[in-house]
Amino acid sequence: MTNDLLSILDLEPLEHNLFRGRSYDPGWQRVFGGQVIGQALMAASRTVDERLVHSLHGYFLRPGDPKAPIIYDVERIRDGGSFTTRRVVAIQHGQPIFSMAASFHLVEDGFEHQIAMPDVAAPETLPDEAYLVAEILKTAPASARAFWARKRPIEIRPVDPEAFINRAHPSPRQAIWIRAREALGDDPVLHRCVLAYASDLTLLDATLLAHGRWVFDGSLQVASLDHAMWFHRPFRMDDWLLYVEDSPSAQGARGFNRGSLFDRAGRLIASTAQEGLVRPVAR
Repeated sequence: MTNDLLSILDLEPLEHNLFRGRSYDPGWQRVFGGQVIGQALMAASRTVDERLVHSLHGYFLRPGDPKAPIIYDVERIRDGGSFTTRRVVAIQHGQPIFSMAASFHLVEDGFEHQIAMPDVAAPETLPDEAYLVAEILKTAPASARAFWARKRPIEIRPVDPEAFINRAHPSPRQAIWIRAREALGDDPVLHRCVLAYASDLTLLDATLLAHGRWVFDGSLQVASLDHAMWFHRPFRMDDWLLYVEDSPSAQGARGFNRGSLFDRAGRLIASTAQEGLVRPVAR
């Protein structure tokens, strides 16, 4: 499963600043947004030497077609003394489906502080994903069954499994342990791209939790509109990270969501923000 993810992140170079990526079927009718983020970040990273991404900001423009390749066109905006800036456009069928700006930074010393990680149960003490999937499939709508029945490259363990499965405690907050299923090696670029992929998996769910709904709810049209990430400290994506998510606001058919990612030692390693479309479907 992780091998599938590593394969789609291994982009094919076509020309100077031009790359081609492929999709695999996650059980959705469109390309998973996290895949496009991860591939766009990998494309940008392939044009940068000796600097790691510290932030990215992307917009989803059109649904992606999982049956067609995606072309990533990288524009080298700036190569400065400390910072490097890239812009990436993902293209399918001659039209842009995603655009992203990413900034890369040399390692520097400076001030240090961070917010504290919440005191939550360790992932080893929580029900494993097999339990989670079995419970979800008992009541999942048909549109969700294909997704949950497949083994995915990212393992998740919600800190409150009951709320996650049954939408039992409507609240715009949740915490989920996440990790890649298999070892990823030591390339920090790959770990950042895999985290970019994983960061889109549950973030919009914070909006839906507040209303006791699922992303697969047939009475809703749900889609990520944009996605931003900031990478603060080194980390390993093949060890557990705690993804703490909340949704401060929903209105006008849009939900706003924030996330903080901590490693097992309690270090804040990344932050996310996303706005998503959450629109009731007229019947």
